Amino acid sequence: MRERTGLLLDPYFSASKLAQVLRDQPALARRAAAGELRFGTVDTWLIWRLSGGRLHRIDPSTAARTLLYNIATLAWDDELLALFDVPRALLPEVVPSAGNAGEIMIAGRALTLHALLCDQQAALFGQGCLAPGSAKCTFGTGAFLLMNSGSAPAHSSHGLLGTVAWQTPALTHYALDGGVFVAGAAVEWLRDEMGIVATAAESDALAQSADPATTPLYIPALAGLAAPFWQPEARGTIFGLSRGSGRAELARATLEGLAQRVADVAGAMQSDAGLPLAALRVDGGPARNRFLMQSLADSLGAEVQVAAEVEATASGVAHMARHHAHGVPLDAIAASWRAAEVYTPQSTAETRAARRARWQRAVALAMEMYAIGPDR
Repeated sequence: MRERTGLLLDPYFSASKLAQVLRDQPALARRAAAGELRFGTVDTWLIWRLSGGRLHRIDPSTAARTLLYNIATLAWDDELLALFDVPRALLPEVVPSAGNAGEIMIAGRALTLHALLCDQQAALFGQGCLAPGSAKCTFGTGAFLLMNSGSAPAHSSHGLLGTVAWQTPALTHYALDGGVFVAGAAVEWLRDEMGIVATAAESDALAQSADPATTPLYIPALAGLAAPFWQPEARGTIFGLSRGSGRAELARATLEGLAQRVADVAGAMQSDAGLPLAALRVDGGPARNRFLMQSLADSLGAEVQVAAEVEATASGVAHMARHHAHGVPLDAIAASWRAAEVYTPQSTAETRAARRARWQRAVALAMEMYAIGPDR
């Protein structure tokens, strides 16, 4: 599965859920085999509805998230379909990310659909990361990093996913993908469950006021550890609490922990790509948190460039539509990207290495603590 789809076998993706529905409901399975049913991700369903049930389509970047699509052959994989017992007649037609995907109706007006893109791949395009080695991180509830890996499928040996970035009529680009499941959600936990901050924005100033000497180390694995560790059993873990650790120190520990988790993924990407990370482009609400962004630059040892356009996903798919419908060159799209703020590392290489080593020891301890073994 990893070789063909770039993914891990995980219920996060479509195949196992679809297989269970068909297994548990034989009547649906019979109708699926007869070609009477249709399956799709959310974008497929939207296109179906907006076209009045005429278009059953998906693009390679989203098809690649199903565990049924071969990212090397750029087609549904017959062996995987047989493994999950999913009839091919159930699946949508795969069309390029940039192209004429058909007409949809909006408020009674027929419009040509020129671009289809999966969420994070759209943000990669919107951030102007069109050259191999360029990378972005979108912050929201989680933090999702993608690195453009060029025109050949990417296979990770460091705990990342390989995926299709986008397909135009002229080329197919691939990407390395790594997700941190808890980012903004960790700050929401400080606000909603702990009452440490009244608003998420307050965490910035509070962290700035903290005493580094009494700030603990916090691994914010509130939904397990995703890339590059893939240990869903892990839990949030705090090391080094002292009598002097208060609200400000916990806020600082949370933001520093988020920066270190992103650095975990970025380090794996650099190892897989064999390329240094010169800069990381970021977007999303938490990218406005100055303390978090400076901590991220210090943890990476690289520039952090905050996008002027907050909604990189929406702008990315719009740019792709412009590229196809109006012939806007990809170079011009990449050159149009602008940074609102740029953060440069303020810590020394020695300090950064020591902090990363300490963090990695703590992660190893946390993973060992929550690992499922014969005694659990």
